[in-house]
Amino acid sequence: MPKIIGGSLHEHREQTRLRLFGALARLMAERGFDAVTLAEIAAEAGVGRTAVYNHFTDKESLLVGFITHETELFVADLRAALAGLEDPTERLRAYVRQQVQLTREYHLAPGPELRSVLSRETQARVREHVVMVERILRDVLAEGIASGAFPDQDLDVTVPLVNACLSGRGVPAQDGPERRRAVAETEAFVLRAVGAAPALVPA
Repeated sequence: MPKIIGGSLHEHREQTRLRLFGALARLMAERGFDAVTLAEIAAEAGVGRTAVYNHFTDKESLLVGFITHETELFVADLRAALAGLEDPTERLRAYVRQQVQLTREYHLAPGPELRSVLSRETQARVREHVVMVERILRDVLAEGIASGAFPDQDLDVTVPLVNACLSGRGVPAQDGPERRRAVAETEAFVLRAVGAAPALVPA
């Protein structure tokens, strides 16, 4: 009988999933999603290969589980960062800062882009998690428009443009003057892009 990780079956399942997610992230960062096998992920996680199938049917379903886990953590952190902020401009700044700090292993991994190696069904499931984050930005912008802080605009256009800007923005990982300047410039750019009042944009 396989050794139980943790104090209960539920904890065992959760710990096993976290081990698999960690192994997937590390191997993707090294070689890319397409170059890694499920057996290699199981070995890296210290989990029996047959045990993996108790949680995921294949490598793509494991990736979706990993992205779901990461998105849920990010959304919780994002909502916590926005909690208590009433000014629309400050809420947008907080959103930008959270996005800049986010590291997406599945986007930064070497090898072909995920879109070229995933099935259409899996691509659609991955897209659902992007929509979760976009919905928060849409709410922030809609509140800003309603209050007059931002001009009226088509959010179906603005939201994906802002997120495309943030997901492709390279910011130095090391804390210091260069990183702080990059974050401040990114905030200022996004605020200008959505039409925030000039007086509210940092000099």
